[in-house]
Amino acid sequence: MPAPVGRNPAVPTTTPSSPTPTSTPAAPANTTQPAWTPATTPGGRPSGPAMLNPRFAADAQLATVLAGGKLTIGAKGDGVKKLQQAMSDMGFALPNAADGDFGQMSARAVRNFQVNASKMFPDVKATGVVDAATLRALDALAPAPGQQGQSKNVPAPFYDGKPVRVVVLKDEHRTFLFDKQGKLERILLNAVGAKATSTDEGLKFVKTKLDEKTSLEVGQKLWGGPVFGPRILDLSWADGSRSGEELHGTSAPKQLGEDVSHGCVRHSNEDIVKLYDALTVGDKVAIVSGLADAHLKR
Repeated sequence: MPAPVGRNPAVPTTTPSSPTPTSTPAAPANTTQPAWTPATTPGGRPSGPAMLNPRFAADAQLATVLAGGKLTIGAKGDGVKKLQQAMSDMGFALPNAADGDFGQMSARAVRNFQVNASKMFPDVKATGVVDAATLRALDALAPAPGQQGQSKNVPAPFYDGKPVRVVVLKDEHRTFLFDKQGKLERILLNAVGAKATSTDEGLKFVKTKLDEKTSLEVGQKLWGGPVFGPRILDLSWADGSRSGEELHGTSAPKQLGEDVSHGCVRHSNEDIVKLYDALTVGDKVAIVSGLADAHLKR
């Protein structure tokens, strides 16, 4: 069944009480602290003949990439599996996606990673193909084995100086959840609006939280099925006017990581429950083009 989701004037809303003023939180603490220091050139580019992150070290397939080879669609092996696990742990892919078979979804995850990495490593290009430059950037940015998140090249929880709980980076297809003190808690894979129905950028807040029963009822009423998943977080603009967009789940998880929605920000059904449980009415949500967006400042 198709899963058209997006701006929805029929989603029920309530008027929240004014959010309690809070002090400006500190910059987010790193959620992962690597147990190594990547060697870099004076320009900040990772260097050296071998992978330094223990999750990649001594892998023959990845060593071939460092020597000039590439991982593309159709590649298989333990090195591919390690790459996929890193993509999942950093929020570029769904959990349990590491099967050692480099397919379309792996290429999509790599491309989204390359969008992020290119901000720090200009020689990385968003191709979806793993080359030496991409692998060295991943070596520098991926968390330690068994950990999740990203400690560098991530947004701070501010929009024009205002503290926020969520930052959505459209170009990377990732949603960053911060706690009330500004510490990064989770990075989640998302899908945003298609070109013709793009997700509006700006500062918003959670106007209404719809539970599973209501979310499923709304999906059935508007689209004939559970297209919104088990939760909906309806958003309004910072001035109180309704944005017509939501954070919600999806009945089409294979489309995550792309520009495909009618304007809303989709997440896996597991992840939207995490967002629903973490956020309260009135919490601020920043939706921006990418990490370099000028609004992401104290």
